[in-house]
Amino acid sequence: MKELDKKLIETINRYIASGIEQQVDYEKFYLYSLITHSTAIEGSTVTEVENQLLFDEGIAAKGRNLSEQMMNLDLKDAYVYGFDWVQKQQPYTVEFLCELSARVMRRTGSEYSTLGGKFDSSKGELRLCNVSAGWGGRSYMAFQKVPHAVTEFCCWLNKELASINRNDIVACYRMSFEAHFRLVTIHPWVDGNGRTSRLVMNIIQRQLGLIPSIVTKESKGEYIQALIDSREQEDSTLIQDVMMAQHISNLEFRILQYQQDTNDTVGDTVNETAMPYNITGQLLLAIKEHPDYTYEEYAQILSVSRATIARHIRKLNGKHIQRIGSDKDGYWSLI
Repeated sequence: MKELDKKLIETINRYIASGIEQQVDYEKFYLYSLITHSTAIEGSTVTEVENQLLFDEGIAAKGRNLSEQMMNLDLKDAYVYGFDWVQKQQPYTVEFLCELSARVMRRTGSEYSTLGGKFDSSKGELRLCNVSAGWGGRSYMAFQKVPHAVTEFCCWLNKELASINRNDIVACYRMSFEAHFRLVTIHPWVDGNGRTSRLVMNIIQRQLGLIPSIVTKESKGEYIQALIDSREQEDSTLIQDVMMAQHISNLEFRILQYQQDTNDTVGDTVNETAMPYNITGQLLLAIKEHPDYTYEEYAQILSVSRATIARHIRKLNGKHIQRIGSDKDGYWSLI
């Protein structure tokens, strides 16, 4: 077994033992993170806190491009649909993948008229034109081959899911990474391939009882380069290893965040299990993105009381944040 594979098992065991997944709002916050990072890789600048306001309160982010916010709304709907679909235990089909793509592109897709014919990306229709990769300029397979390639992909994936040992965590993760690589390499649609392929990867992980992996915006460069290298060298273990290492790093960071947050709240009179996942980290993120917000606005973002926000700000003040200006007209600054 690779050292990387051993590290994954060790990290997941610590992650489960930490109790993170027992938090009431854990799944919601994790879903927001999946969506925010996936769209950020495609150029979205909408932050996780802004997405939380958009999804929960219907509040659009000030100064953000409307198409970016629609991109995030569409991907959220696609994730909810995909995670609900998991419960039906149905085989993967070309129609299902196209439905996922349609949901990903519902508000931002377009109609195309090409030599190959007319198609609509907002309806998840397979491309009828050839496209070149943004990574090095190499062309993807000819559009005439796409329907057959997607059909073969579904056959391969259904066979893998039927035969894989679900107790072998490493094999399950590597198969989900392989599925992501195969689908994005086929490039079935004219747009939204990255988002849809990462969504399919997360759906597979959900089916197999795994913690969904996040390709963070900070690791975008390494991720894209690994895709290029895997395609050029025809070796998918390259992207698998990169995605495995990134997943381990993300889990370790979340364990650390959770442990710090738990230590911060020891002795508080509030019921900790009623609080959202990693309130300290979420509050610092909110302050960074919206330094001039009031206690009430921070409380609304994090779905907690004003008193909870006030208590955490008192603990952070002087160590991690400082007040610039007056209480009325000033703002918070990270130290």
